[in-house]
Amino acid sequence: MLRTCHPKLRSIQEKIENGQRLDRDDGRVLYAPEVPLNQVGQLANTVRQRINGNRAYYNLNTHLNPTNICVNRCAFCAFRVDPEDAKGYVMSDAQVLERGREAVENGCTEIHIVGGLHPEKGYDWYLHLIRILHEAFPSLHLKAWTAIEVDWFQSLAKKSIRDVLTDLIAAGLGSMPGGGAEIFHPEIRQRICGQKPDAARWLDIHRMAHRLGLRTNCTLLYGVGEQAHHRIDHLLRLRELQDETGGFQTFIPLAFHPRNTRLADHAPPSALLDLRTVAVSRLMLDNIEHIKAYWIMLGLGTAQLALAYGADDLDGTVRHEAICHQAGGTTPECLSVAQIEQQIREAGREPVERDTLYRRVIRDAEEPRRWRVAETIPAPLAP
Repeated sequence: MLRTCHPKLRSIQEKIENGQRLDRDDGRVLYAPEVPLNQVGQLANTVRQRINGNRAYYNLNTHLNPTNICVNRCAFCAFRVDPEDAKGYVMSDAQVLERGREAVENGCTEIHIVGGLHPEKGYDWYLHLIRILHEAFPSLHLKAWTAIEVDWFQSLAKKSIRDVLTDLIAAGLGSMPGGGAEIFHPEIRQRICGQKPDAARWLDIHRMAHRLGLRTNCTLLYGVGEQAHHRIDHLLRLRELQDETGGFQTFIPLAFHPRNTRLADHAPPSALLDLRTVAVSRLMLDNIEHIKAYWIMLGLGTAQLALAYGADDLDGTVRHEAICHQAGGTTPECLSVAQIEQQIREAGREPVERDTLYRRVIRDAEEPRRWRVAETIPAPLAP
């Protein structure tokens, strides 16, 4: 803990030492430019240590984006295209299954599945993709479909959200990603993605997922012209739902990449804002166990440094990521296990391979593609 700190941080430090919750005003202080970033980072690192010890997690995963054709026209998106666009695609069953086969052959434990809202594909198609992957590769955890996609499925199927999620679980869905949250505050959300369901709808869908036993992630997109109070508002809404359900397992702050989007005149977030947002997230989200430094968007150097600013997870090897790279991301297409473990060790952390549900993965020494999960990783000793 800090021996001396900026005057504005003293009451916050006292709350953290006593295990008390920070409030909205505290969040605004943490984002204040005159408050030293390194001191905010030290406070966040204290909380990270308290929750996760010295561990830093990663997994072996691949991405699958079955189509880039989408009815929405979000200003921040460089991935989606119109149906008539020559760059548009729809993956065949054979291509989807080949991605699953490649994942298994490379030892992956998870496929992360998101895509466009295709105007000519029905609900059954999206359900079918989950079913065929699960039937062909039952060992793969399918983390699929954002709340935005689930809302689209509900409109296609004319079913309740509960029934849609029940269908997906029966087909093989294992958990949900946190995409589509963007910024909850209507001042920003309406400007950057006004066609999407609002914050209340996003939260309602995750609430129902949690009630049905699905663990989900949650996100924040920053650097799209929002202010600190918009970010804090977003974090507090996530924290409130977590108080109610306990169903969020990881929070991922997502740095906006403006190239090839309709917000291309925006400067990308600085590394300083990246690190402060990671740290503030760790401090405000006291009830969400894991904070992810998504190296695809942050870049390897900043993601590695974020392990000292409150983050305890680097995501994974991430094969076939497309959404960030089409918006100008310059990170590698994929990392090897050796590379990601080196990043973690250089940061002074203990690398731990996990599955999607944060169980330790044990690899066969002679055949690394063969794996099993241990019991849930035990909680670290209190400092």
